Amino acid sequence: MFTKNGGHGMRWYSPWLYLWASPATLLGLSVVPIVWWQSGSIALVQGVIEIHGGIVTRCLHRGLPWAGPAAAMTLGHVVWGCDRASLERTRAHERVHVRQYERWGPLFIPLYLSWSLWLEWQGRDPYRDNPFEVEAYDEAP
Repeated sequence: MFTKNGGHGMRWYSPWLYLWASPATLLGLSVVPIVWWQSGSIALVQGVIEIHGGIVTRCLHRGLPWAGPAAAMTLGHVVWGCDRASLERTRAHERVHVRQYERWGPLFIPLYLSWSLWLEWQGRDPYRDNPFEVEAYDEAP
């Protein structure tokens, strides 16, 4: 229960981290019924729910206004991916975002979006220059 293995094992305070990140996790889970109906995939991998297929794949292919199309996106303890290969390829990067949600909880989304807006206003890249992405790319390029 108190083991240290590079941050991948269960920590004694994990239930609190799941609760702290739960608003974003619930947002990420909101697509589950549609994904199931569209024969997508939902799996629990190392304490994180990974979802791909159907509406998730279409949303990620369409992209986000500040980042364009994406292979994967994290919402709390849920990761949306275009497909299984995308989830496997981006797993380390997306796990950095999971830890950021555990650190910032319900503040993460407003902070992330605020940084992106500020960077856009400054004429910088709202995705690559976002401190949350900088940290994720530094830890898992």
